[in-house]
Amino acid sequence: MENKQFKLCLEVLRRFHKAGLLTNIILVGSWCLYFYKEYFYGVYVVPLIRTRDIDFLVPLPPKMKKKADISGILSELGFVTEFVSSKGYQRLGHPDLIIEFLVPERGKGLNKPYHLPQIGMNAQPLRFLDFLAKNIIEINVDGLRIKLPHPIAYALHKLIILGRRTKKEKAAKDRDQALMLLHHVLKHEKPRKIKEIFLTMPKKWQDKIFKALKKLDEEEILSVLSD
Repeated sequence: MENKQFKLCLEVLRRFHKAGLLTNIILVGSWCLYFYKEYFYGVYVVPLIRTRDIDFLVPLPPKMKKKADISGILSELGFVTEFVSSKGYQRLGHPDLIIEFLVPERGKGLNKPYHLPQIGMNAQPLRFLDFLAKNIIEINVDGLRIKLPHPIAYALHKLIILGRRTKKEKAAKDRDQALMLLHHVLKHEKPRKIKEIFLTMPKKWQDKIFKALKKLDEEEILSVLSD
């Protein structure tokens, strides 16, 4: 990650805070790996992150109490509203960063953008995101309170979607991130927390994770979940 990307990310977060948005969204995606250094203070080596994408999860129902023109707020920083795919998903593009909003997909699924009139944008519905929204931590970054998925929840989520990836490089990225975080927790945290969060998942999701871990020969993690 380049320093200018981090500075721009911080400025985006500051503006979201000023607009009253930051308390109602959760930072998800690879940028979490950078900010987890605030959670694993002193015992965490920040992995190399190569992405322009910053994803924000909006739990349902949205809890924004006042409207905010996000595209207008960020246009001053050089962000431009872009439309992705024929379905019309919106994102905010910048030479250094791309911002997208996500919502949990439920039931049969929408297969179309979820409109968020509170921020003048739409969001992409994706499966399994409710799990992240129910397992969060808050960290302090430059005076800002930021919500992230718990590192264990982040890792387990990656293992769930591993089998859904069609691109090998993305599947490998998910695998590496998940195992890195879980082994870090095993070494520096309380292993039982992994099982505690794991047991909150539906049985079908647990089976997906067991299958993924067995395929990867991750006996140490499997023993924690099976204990």
